[in-house]
Amino acid sequence: MSLNGKVAIVTGSGQGLGLAYARELARQGAAVVINDVNAETAAEAVARIEAEGGKATAVVVPVGSTDAAKALVAGAVETFGRLDILVTNAGILRDKSLLKMTDEDFDLVINVHLKGTFTCVREAFAYFKENDIPGRIITIGSPTGQRGNFGQSNYAAAKAGIVGMVRTWALEMKRAGVTVNSVIPVAATAMTKTVPYFQKAVEADERGDAMPRFFRHDLGFGTADDVAGLIAFLASDSASDITGQAIGAGGDRLQVWTHPTPATTEYREGGWGYEALQESAGELFSKETLQSYGEEFLPLPEELQPEAAQVR
Repeated sequence: MSLNGKVAIVTGSGQGLGLAYARELARQGAAVVINDVNAETAAEAVARIEAEGGKATAVVVPVGSTDAAKALVAGAVETFGRLDILVTNAGILRDKSLLKMTDEDFDLVINVHLKGTFTCVREAFAYFKENDIPGRIITIGSPTGQRGNFGQSNYAAAKAGIVGMVRTWALEMKRAGVTVNSVIPVAATAMTKTVPYFQKAVEADERGDAMPRFFRHDLGFGTADDVAGLIAFLASDSASDITGQAIGAGGDRLQVWTHPTPATTEYREGGWGYEALQESAGELFSKETLQSYGEEFLPLPEELQPEAAQVR
């Protein structure tokens, strides 16, 4: 089902994953508002989409504030006459372990990822509701927000918070016919280029070759284009009944993440006081009941081991 006649905003779409999302939306017929903090990067993205036969314009603004969100919605409406789709992809990284992370490191990431998602979604939803448009909102999460990752307190908090907001918004937007979901991408980015584990996958991608099956199938790790199809699908009328979900995409793999649910439930008449917990701790909090945290990668096959001289 085509996106002809639809108009989409993709924040943080001058390059990388965001540009892949914008290009796919344009390929499916949507007019796209490109957003970036760099005017030259944004202009290049617009030119690329137009060269591929699509329609695009640029709004150069740093995502985070209400004024930025208003400028994005206004840019879509003033240029293309309406708005139907919002993809909140804009983000930055300031990775440091807890004791090294400054207030500024934390606040910057939260402002762009979490507050930027909030302000843009609020503005877009207001437009959808006022104009009786069954809009599509697609936020971007991360495996870090689902599982945690060393050195990313700020990023994990933001991405987990985005999924939490999506569940709330799905309730609030249902009556208006607006859907809101979070996509969890697992793809080659500037960040994964620095991880030796992914060296052979990134090198293959940079050469234009297919990534080894181990990465694509076993790990569910692929290219930005592998995620873009899900973005366009969730923006379409075919996804009108899908809302409040966290959906992962990477390589050959698609995952619908479960919402948090109790792993075990135990009852004790009178409640669980200190002494009762001390007495039953071994049974209540065993290796079988405690939950794992962090990403655990499969062992790399010998032929995919990073070359020591080329470890980045």
